Amino acid sequence: MTIANPRTLDSLDGRIILALDKDPEASALALSRTLGVARNTVHARLARLERSGALRSFSRRLDPAALGYELVAFLSLSISQTQPGSVQRGLVAIPEVIEVHATTGDADLMAKVVARSTADLYRITNEILEVEGIERTSTAISILELMPHRYDGLIKRLSIEESAATG
Repeated sequence: MTIANPRTLDSLDGRIILALDKDPEASALALSRTLGVARNTVHARLARLERSGALRSFSRRLDPAALGYELVAFLSLSISQTQPGSVQRGLVAIPEVIEVHATTGDADLMAKVVARSTADLYRITNEILEVEGIERTSTAISILELMPHRYDGLIKRLSIEESAATG
């Protein structure tokens, strides 16, 4: 789901999310005690964040290696401009394709793919090439994740900016 208003979080939302990062199993009551706000406020904020799409599914936190997919690759895809819908449907049907972005530059799309091995990556790449509308791929294998996906710095900045604006 796409967030309609790009700025849907405030510093309290950020504090709730950072507290959940520290303790993902915390209840609304535990969060309210930790943050010094009413339980109903925490509950309402979490519900709003979920409805708005600001909080994504829990499975996005999963490390693919825990499922046996230790290899990560990024594929640049060139597609036929007349068949973007069939390309999207075809990529969604391949479970190892875990993320796709439309891009500028030489590639039309960038896909993040997980695989069990280089032989498995070869199989997946051939499956991707069979998708109607995909003309060419170029693959870059990740050899080491130097910095994991993160948002905590942006959340902390939000709190600082709000404090400066009100102070």
